[in-house]
Amino acid sequence: MNCAMILKLKKLNFIIMKAKMKSIIAILVIFITLGCKENKNHQEVEMNTPEEIKKEKAKTADIADQGFIDGMTGKAWHNYLQLKMALVNSDASAANTAAGNLAESFGNDREEIKMLAQQIANSDDLEEQRSLFYQFSEKTETLFKDALNKGTIYKQYCPMAFNNQGAYWLSDVSEIRNPYFGDKMLKCGSITETISK
Repeated sequence: MNCAMILKLKKLNFIIMKAKMKSIIAILVIFITLGCKENKNHQEVEMNTPEEIKKEKAKTADIADQGFIDGMTGKAWHNYLQLKMALVNSDASAANTAAGNLAESFGNDREEIKMLAQQIANSDDLEEQRSLFYQFSEKTETLFKDALNKGTIYKQYCPMAFNNQGAYWLSDVSEIRNPYFGDKMLKCGSITETISK
């Protein structure tokens, strides 16, 4: 082969390589473009208006709405709410657990209410748990009211509890969920006091 022929072959190889590279680059650009378009569909965000947000917030119970001046009372309040919900759900086993946690919330300086919580934890009888819960609610009402430094506590009352003697309980939401009757009379009761800070 002469020199001119070798140069022509090299030039032809270069042109073929250049064409292959252009094809590869074109294919990559197409895939990247298609991939970006697909990702745009996945990244869309739906925006709510302030009115929609307010409506949703009104429907949602905010468990962390209350704040207290000390950690012990905050922990006790959280456990109290768990116990109340266990009684609302007529779940004696869950009430045992929640009451046990509640008893652990208190130190030896609160022996009377600690013992009441422990009695609830030791009982398997739902009606006894409810009766003790009422006593516990009476004994701790002042504690929770005095320690509240943020949010709202609702004092609620059912006139039909305990053979129409009536009973109070505390709640983190205004909606009535009766711990003394559960689903038998879930919404029996009313708010008698609203404590806000």
